[in-house]
Amino acid sequence: MPTQKLNIGLIGYKFMGKTHSNAWRQAGHFFKLPLQPVLHTLCGRDPKGVREAASQLGWDHAETDWRRVLANPDIDVVDISTGNDTHAEIAVAAAKAGKAVLCEKPLALSVKEAKGMLDAVNKAGVVNMVCHNYRRIPAIALAKRMIERGDLGKIYHFRARYLQDWIVDPEFPLVWRLQSKYAGSGTHGDINAHIIDLGRYLVGEIQEVCGLMETFIKQRPLAGSEGGLKAGAKKGKKVMGDVTVDDAALAIGRFKNGALLNLEATRFATGRKNGIQIEINGSKGSVSFDFEDMNRLQFFNSRDGADVQGFRNIIVTESVHPFAGQWWPPGHIIGYEHTFVHTIADFVHAVKKGKSVQPTFEDGYINQCVLDAVETSAKKRAWVTVKS
Repeated sequence: MPTQKLNIGLIGYKFMGKTHSNAWRQAGHFFKLPLQPVLHTLCGRDPKGVREAASQLGWDHAETDWRRVLANPDIDVVDISTGNDTHAEIAVAAAKAGKAVLCEKPLALSVKEAKGMLDAVNKAGVVNMVCHNYRRIPAIALAKRMIERGDLGKIYHFRARYLQDWIVDPEFPLVWRLQSKYAGSGTHGDINAHIIDLGRYLVGEIQEVCGLMETFIKQRPLAGSEGGLKAGAKKGKKVMGDVTVDDAALAIGRFKNGALLNLEATRFATGRKNGIQIEINGSKGSVSFDFEDMNRLQFFNSRDGADVQGFRNIIVTESVHPFAGQWWPPGHIIGYEHTFVHTIADFVHAVKKGKSVQPTFEDGYINQCVLDAVETSAKKRAWVTVKS
C-alpha cells in the first residue's frame, strides 16, 4: 500500500528556507516515515527569487502570497521560515485553516503574540511545533537521556554561551535583524532563545532571572537595494539609522528545581562564528558540549576511581545513540543540516498521530516569557520572576 502524501507549503526561501527545504527532501530517505513529504509550494515575496529558489530546492510550485498557500486545500502543513514579525499572523491564519504548523524561532515578537499563537493552535486542535533544531543534536539528546536516568545526579549548574561575530564591523548595514519592529529583540531573541530552550529541555523550567543587555553600536548605515548605503543618498554621504535591538545579552538565574542558570549570548565575540558551549554539573557527574565539535559529548563520572578520573569523550555516532543510527556507520560524523532532518522526521510522525511533539507552541510561549523576563530585568536592574 503506497504511503499517504503530506503536502508542504513553505513560507520563506532564504537561509532557513534552504535548511527546511533540504530537511523535507531528505527526511524520508533516511527515516521510516508514516507519511511521504511532498515539496508542494514554496512562497516568497520576490517573484523571480522564489521561482529560482523553487527550481533549485526542488519545489513543485512557487507562490508570492502566503494567503493563497493557506487557502489551497491540497496543502497539509505550513512551515513558517519568514522574519519574526510575520510569524504570528501566518501561524494564526494557518491554524484557522486547519493546517499543521511548524514555525521558526523565536515564536513571536512578544509574549502577547506568542500567547495568541498558542491559543490559536489549541483552539483549532492542529499539530504544532517550534523549530528549535538544537534539541535534536544527537549529543544533546544523549545528554538529556543521561540526565533523566540519573547519571549526573542532582543538577547544580547549567551554563551556556552562544557566540557570533557577524555584526562586529560598524559599517555592517542596518538589516532587519537589527530593528526591533521586525526582529523583536536582537541577539537575545535570535540566539539566546536557543540556549534558553536547551536549558529548559535539559534541566527544567526557569523560575527567576537577572539580566543585562547591551547595544555596542547605536547607529548603522541604512541598507539600500545594494546594501550599505540607502538608495538616493548623496554620493559619499552615509545615511544612518538607529539600532533598536541588543547586541549582547547575559543572564543569571535559578531553575524551579534549584539548579543555577548562567547564560551569555553575543554577536560581538570576534572570531566566533556560531559557537555554542554548554556545561551541566551535577552531584554525580558533568557533561560538556561544544557545537563546533557537535558529534562529541564530554562526560565526567565522579564515581570513577581517583586514578582514572577525568572527562571522557563520547563520540555520538553509534546506532544506540539518538538519531545517529539512521545515518552512517559509527565514526562517520553528521552536521548542522541533519538536526533539521531529525526535526522534520519527528514532526511528520506527530502529524500522523495527530499529537504535537516538543518543542510545541507552548514551549515557544514559555521561552518568550523567559526572554521577556530577562529583558524586563535588564531594564529595571532587578531580579524578575518568570511568569507563564
